[in-house]
Amino acid sequence: MIRRLTAPALAAVLCACSPQETTTLQGYGEAEYVYIAAQDGGVIKTLEVKEGDTVAAGQALVRLDPDRLQFTYDSAHAAADAARSRVADGGALAESVRQAQANADLAARNLKRTEALVANGTTSRARLDEDRAALKAAQAALAAAIAERDTALRNLGTAEAEEGLARRRLADLTLAAPEAGAIERVYYRAGEVVAAGTPILALLPPANRKVRFFVPEARLASVKPGGQVTVTCDGCPAGLTGTISFIAGQAQYTPPVIYSLEERAKLVFLVEARLSTPEAVRPGLPVDVALP
Repeated sequence: MIRRLTAPALAAVLCACSPQETTTLQGYGEAEYVYIAAQDGGVIKTLEVKEGDTVAAGQALVRLDPDRLQFTYDSAHAAADAARSRVADGGALAESVRQAQANADLAARNLKRTEALVANGTTSRARLDEDRAALKAAQAALAAAIAERDTALRNLGTAEAEEGLARRRLADLTLAAPEAGAIERVYYRAGEVVAAGTPILALLPPANRKVRFFVPEARLASVKPGGQVTVTCDGCPAGLTGTISFIAGQAQYTPPVIYSLEERAKLVFLVEARLSTPEAVRPGLPVDVALP
């Protein structure tokens, strides 16, 4: 038998089924991982850590085999040493400049003496022309020696830069932790080949943990960057708070992971908050966030 509901009864049922405003918003823990990768590809020689390890800033995490880049460095170092020897104070080029300078000075003195003799009429003008030509030749030889030395100095700068780059590439084969944190994932093992820029490890610094939650449009006006929120979850310490660090500029539909009647099928804004105790919330852990 089908019973019809009176208008007051129907209104009561609809009221009971309608969403009720809540002061608690749903969210989850999120993390910003630091992916450790090598600038040069190669074979992983040793893996110094394992998943779950806590590491300090500067601690060695991975070492790549240096043999191939060692040859590059040795070649660059030998070229730089040869260039340094050429332009050293006692080197061949420095000696060439000194000799050319001495020849030019001698030619200048001879010309000055010849000019005095020509003025006195005791020598011919032909000798004067010869000494002038000798001075020009000596000055040209000096300029050439100086130019060769300056070119060698520039080449030395290039050789030393290549040597420094090869040394840096060799040193960069040891990957160190840029900051303290926990090793979350290990993607490659010792003996495997990795390409340049391919993540080998995922590091999670404590400060890189946060919570994401979703604020309905009607309550967005009460949310400001720098504002405080209260966070609760299973296993979280009492009094856990967070500071709002990001508010999305564009609304989105409620994510499918949030199933409450109050939030479903509404437009919401993504908000992120940094925790007062970052280690308290693991990535992916559901949380409840209370706005002030």
